Amino acid sequence: MDANGLEIQQPTSKNPGLKPSTNPSERVFKDLRPALITGGAGFIGTNLAHRLLSAGRPVVIFDNLSRSGVELNLNWLRQEHGELVQVEVADIRDTAALERAIKGVSHVFHLAAQVAVTSSLTDPVYDFQVNALGTLNLLEVIRRQPAPPSLIFTSTNKVYGGLEDIGLELSQKRYQPTDPQIKWHGISEARSLDFHSPYGCSKGSADQYVIDYARTYGINAVVFRMSCTFGPHQFGTEDQGWVAHFLIKALKGQPIILYGDGMQVRDILYVDDLVNALVLAQANMGRLTGQAFNIGGGPNNCISLLELLDLIRQLKGGEVAFNFDKWRPGDQRYYVSDTSKFNRLTGWEPKMNAAPGVKALYDWLYNSGEAISPLMLTGRRSA
Repeated sequence: MDANGLEIQQPTSKNPGLKPSTNPSERVFKDLRPALITGGAGFIGTNLAHRLLSAGRPVVIFDNLSRSGVELNLNWLRQEHGELVQVEVADIRDTAALERAIKGVSHVFHLAAQVAVTSSLTDPVYDFQVNALGTLNLLEVIRRQPAPPSLIFTSTNKVYGGLEDIGLELSQKRYQPTDPQIKWHGISEARSLDFHSPYGCSKGSADQYVIDYARTYGINAVVFRMSCTFGPHQFGTEDQGWVAHFLIKALKGQPIILYGDGMQVRDILYVDDLVNALVLAQANMGRLTGQAFNIGGGPNNCISLLELLDLIRQLKGGEVAFNFDKWRPGDQRYYVSDTSKFNRLTGWEPKMNAAPGVKALYDWLYNSGEAISPLMLTGRRSA
């Protein structure tokens, strides 16, 4: 255990992020109609697809393959699962392609997105078209089906804005809330929405459309307001996937840029735990529909940027180069998810703690030469 209370442990299996769950509540596995995953060649989509495919469930991957590394993920899924993997290479803004892909599916996991605040500031129109209009396109396609499939949409904690009103104090290498309720439990869904940045506006708009389509049109739909997820098959960039990005930079011996003072805190969630949550939500859709849930590692799995660097030093056995730069727009100094609402309704809680999860990702990246190639260091927009 280091000075920040982060203990490095061995993962419980060689690939904890890819091990199919035997949770009996995952009734979704019993339905062998295809599941549609938009953005399915991305990091989360690949892990989710692998889980479903490993249970014999056909999966339709809908992805425009624009993000660095997703071709590797798609090839891996095809090698592992063969004809169970169906692929529609198309953009979420293409309604005709969505109409083709959705035929006969029973569930939709909507992960496709423009994922970076910085990109939204550069091109807010594209950001809106992908995140807001793309989601509305999907909702309309679902609504037109004779038997509409259910939908889980991955939103973001950015719908809560900059959280400037939360009192913070410094504690060693991190910010801590002065409010004990937030410190011990995190930020709940009762928090008022406050969209910041074009990205926050586009994802927040989509978030609200999904909830309203459940209310107005009776579509079975759930929103996950996500914190930071990490794990195998993640090719993180400076703008998105920061845990993997830090590890990739460290493995390549390149300096990491810390925007702000490095003491900002996030809760981080290992991807296998997120996949558990997605499948549980699908299995319990009848009780959850029309609701939003904050999903992340929670107070027991929060870490600052500086603390992550300390952890990487332990894993690498040497120094990690880094530099500071100015704060970026919309960067919250503190965000930790209160996941108690989802826990009460499904029994879900994270199983993989932060430090062993980071070690598992470090090992995966270290053993995957392609993952730390120069290609992986250039982020492209994904829809």
